[in-house]
Amino acid sequence: MTLERPSKKEKRIDEKIDEYRIKIKDSEDLKLRGEVFDTATLKALYTFANKGIIKAMGGVVSTGKEGNVFHAIGAEDREIAIKIYRIATSDFRKMEDYMLGDPRFANIKHTQKGIIFAWTQKEFRNLQRAAEAGVRVPAPIEADRNILIMEFIGKDGIPAPRLRDVQLAEPEHIYRTIVSYMVALYQEAKLVHSDLSEFNILLYEDEPVIIDMGQSVLLDHPMSREFLQRDVKNIVRYFKKLGVKCDEDSLLTEITTKK
Repeated sequence: MTLERPSKKEKRIDEKIDEYRIKIKDSEDLKLRGEVFDTATLKALYTFANKGIIKAMGGVVSTGKEGNVFHAIGAEDREIAIKIYRIATSDFRKMEDYMLGDPRFANIKHTQKGIIFAWTQKEFRNLQRAAEAGVRVPAPIEADRNILIMEFIGKDGIPAPRLRDVQLAEPEHIYRTIVSYMVALYQEAKLVHSDLSEFNILLYEDEPVIIDMGQSVLLDHPMSREFLQRDVKNIVRYFKKLGVKCDEDSLLTEITTKK
C-alpha cells in the first residue's frame, strides 16, 4: 500500500504549525504541550493568529482539571486570556450533566470531542449573557473548537488574585457587589453560576470579577435551584467568616424575588 503525498497546502499548514509551536514551546514543559497543544488545536490557534486576534502567546496563568488558561497579547497589544480545554482528559460526562435542558445545545454530538466543543461555546455565550446583564466578567472575544479567548483580568501578565487569596479591606462592599451580580445573573441573564465561591471570583482594582462560567446553567435546567442554593451557601459561608451579616434564606429571597 502506498501513502498519498501531502498536498502543497497541507505542507504549508504543517510548516506554519511548526513555526507556531516554536513560539509557544518555551512557555510550557513537554507533558503540558502534549496534553493541550495537539495538531488540531495548534491549527485553530494559528487561524486566530492569522486573523490578528492573537499576536503573541505566553505562559500558563491558571491550571484546572479540564484545561489551562494562558496569557497572550491580542489586537492593539491588548492583554488577553486563552482558555484551552483538554480534549483527551476532560471529564466530559460531568460537562454533559450541566447541559441538560439547555435548548442552545440540544443538537450537540454526544461524543467527548462534541461535548467539549459545545462546553467551550457554552462558556462563551454565558459570558456574553452575563456581561449584557451588567455582571463584571472577563469580556468574551472569540471561541472555536476547544479554545476560548477572553479579556485578561490582571496586568502585565500577572493575573488578578482570587478572593480567597486576599485580605479584603471592605468585605461588606465586596459582598453587596457580588450579591448584585447574583441578582443580575438570575433575573436578567436567566443564569445560575452553579460553582460560585471565593475560588471563582477575582479581585481586580478593588472590585470582584466572576469567572469560570462554563458550568453556568439556564433557569430551565432541572437542577438550577439546587445549584443556586449551593452558590448562596458558599458566598454566605465565606463572608460570614469576614464578619459580614448575611444568611442563606435572606440572600436566596433577594436573588429570586423580582424587583
